[in-house]
Amino acid sequence: MKIAVYPGSFDPITLGHLNIIKRASRIFDKVYVCVAVNSSKKPCFTLAERADFVRRVTGKYGNVEVDTCEGLLVDFARAKNAGFIIKGLRAVSDFEMEFQIALLNKKLAPEIETVFLTADEKYTYLSSTIAREMATYNADISKVVPREITGDVLARLRRDI
Repeated sequence: MKIAVYPGSFDPITLGHLNIIKRASRIFDKVYVCVAVNSSKKPCFTLAERADFVRRVTGKYGNVEVDTCEGLLVDFARAKNAGFIIKGLRAVSDFEMEFQIALLNKKLAPEIETVFLTADEKYTYLSSTIAREMATYNADISKVVPREITGDVLARLRRDI
């Protein structure tokens, strides 16, 4: 059985993230979406809220499970018996950082491979930061955030301007 982990902060999950999850679910027998704590980021949504968002939008994929992680990703992957870590790439600038992380993970867990999936062209500009910024200014986020969570994202982030 080929088991993979797709990690991210998902603050909030975007259509780009969902595209990677959908494609990974066709490649791997089981995909764990790992909603992670990133010590260098200050999230707008709690870990539980972010995990709930991801569960709500991935429920249609029978081989996708959502969990949270506050420790090292390789420890999470080992606990799930995953042999693969999935990383989505939007641009060349993503590759440099993700490549360094992949090399470090390979040192920590040589048995786990990192697989890079390039973003669908229509999502290369998209990030959670952009989605949050749009929501803050009451912009239409329906083309960047899954419809199941747009109301929640707007309710938390929009400003009364």
